Amino acid sequence: MPRAPHRATQAGFTLMEILIVVALIAAIMAFAATQIFGGADRANARLAGTQLESLAAKVEQFRMDTGQWPATLEHLVQNPGTPGWLGPYVRRVEDLRDPWGRPVQFRVPGANGEFELLSTGADGQPGGEGVDADILRP
Repeated sequence: MPRAPHRATQAGFTLMEILIVVALIAAIMAFAATQIFGGADRANARLAGTQLESLAAKVEQFRMDTGQWPATLEHLVQNPGTPGWLGPYVRRVEDLRDPWGRPVQFRVPGANGEFELLSTGADGQPGGEGVDADILRP
C-alpha cells in the first residue's frame, strides 16, 4: 500500500520573526551607541576643565616670571621677546586646544578675574547645557 505524501515541516524562520529580531538588535545598538558616544563627550568635558586648570597655572607662571600677562596663549610656547621669559611653559601650540580640537580662548582681563580661559564645550557654540556648556576658568 502506498504511503500518503507528508507535508514538509517548516524548518526556517518567518519573515516576521526575522524583522522582530533585527528591530531588537537595532534598538540595542542605538542604546549602546548613545551611551558610548555620550560618554566620550562627558569625558572630554571633564578633561577640558582639568586642561584649563593646568593652563591657568602656566599663565600664572608666565606672569610671575615676566611681571605681565601673556598677550596670547602662544606666548607660552614661544618667547615673545619679553624680559624674564623662562619658557616654554607649554610644549606645543597643539596643547593650547581643547579636547574637541578648538583653540582655548584667553581673555585679559577676564569678566570675573585678572584673566580667563574658555572652552565652548562639545558644540563649539557659546552657552549651552550639559556637554555643550561653556567651560570657564576665571
